[in-house]
Amino acid sequence: MKDSDEIWTRDEVQSPCIKICVVHPAERICTGCLRSIDEIAAWGRMSNPARQAVIDELPARADRFKKRRGGRAARLANPPKI
Repeated sequence: MKDSDEIWTRDEVQSPCIKICVVHPAERICTGCLRSIDEIAAWGRMSNPARQAVIDELPARADRFKKRRGGRAARLANPPKI
C-alpha cells in the first residue's frame, strides 16, 4: 500500500497564493501573492519554467507597496471640498 502523501505530491511549481486576494488599484497586482491578474488567470496553463519565472520576479514587486498613499494625515491636510 502506498503512503497517502504520495497522492498529493506534485512535480510542478506551486502557486504563491496566500489567500489574501486584494488587487492594488494603482499597481494592478495582488497584494497577497504579488502576481498580476493575467498571471493569476493563466497559472493553471503555465509551464513550470514560466511559473518559476513569475516566482523569481515576485520579490522585486514587493517594493511597489512601500510608498504610502497618505492615509489619515493626507486626509486631514487636504480635506474634501464640500
